[in-house]
Amino acid sequence: MQNNIFEKIKQINKYGQECWRARDLYKLLGYTEYGKFLPAIERAKEACKNSGQDIADHFAGASEMITIATGTPKETQREVDDYSLSRYACYLIAQNGDPRKEKIALAQTYFVIQTRKQEIRDNEIEDNKRVFLRGEMKVHNKNLATAAKSAGVLNYGNFQDYGYAGLYGGLRQKDIHAKKQLQKGEAILDHMGSEELAANLFRATQTEAKLRRESIFGENKANLTHYDVGKKVRQTIEELGGTMPEKLPTTENIKESNKRIRQASKKSLPE
Repeated sequence: MQNNIFEKIKQINKYGQECWRARDLYKLLGYTEYGKFLPAIERAKEACKNSGQDIADHFAGASEMITIATGTPKETQREVDDYSLSRYACYLIAQNGDPRKEKIALAQTYFVIQTRKQEIRDNEIEDNKRVFLRGEMKVHNKNLATAAKSAGVLNYGNFQDYGYAGLYGGLRQKDIHAKKQLQKGEAILDHMGSEELAANLFRATQTEAKLRRESIFGENKANLTHYDVGKKVRQTIEELGGTMPEKLPTTENIKESNKRIRQASKKSLPE
């Protein structure tokens, strides 16, 4: 298949991610000189920025050693600049390349199809992660409620607010609900992506463990413990360079993820 020419130059980086070298790609796109290819990369980087993506995630600066002919039996090598490109970056480059080149049209078709396939795979993974983590939240929120009751908590809603305030920089449940622009009766946990759910699951499990481990008793002490654990999870996210939970996007209801998983399961069943 002719489109496999792009697969042949694909590499896997040290993180296990697929990537393409710009100095390999430009030749397949019909450019005779790397320098003439650079404007297409710059336009693609601008498109990447405008789409809300981090340029560094898709256009990583790199370098390689090339052999230079000297006209003598002795050859020399020189380091040249290069880019390590994600599939999405290649797609944007193809979209911003010289449309008069036949190979550009070929690349556009190939990377559009492959990028869409990857989006579908990523969405399937996210659906499964969300459903799993939401199920875990239901279990561990019950466990947390039991631990809180044993610690003397009478107002569980207020206790939960303390945990959310620690994790969300002072925001309580009603504040998070409003920030996510949810309708009355919609649960905030049902509209969290996997990253946000994972942070909340860690908050819940660690608070439960701390309450039991340290035999904490007294409503005020339990509330402050939940707040402190939430705050510590937030600090960890910040130290790792992650996105604060209140800034993560609001997702569609978890019911939609469940629906897609069921539909995919039906399609995979043998007839």
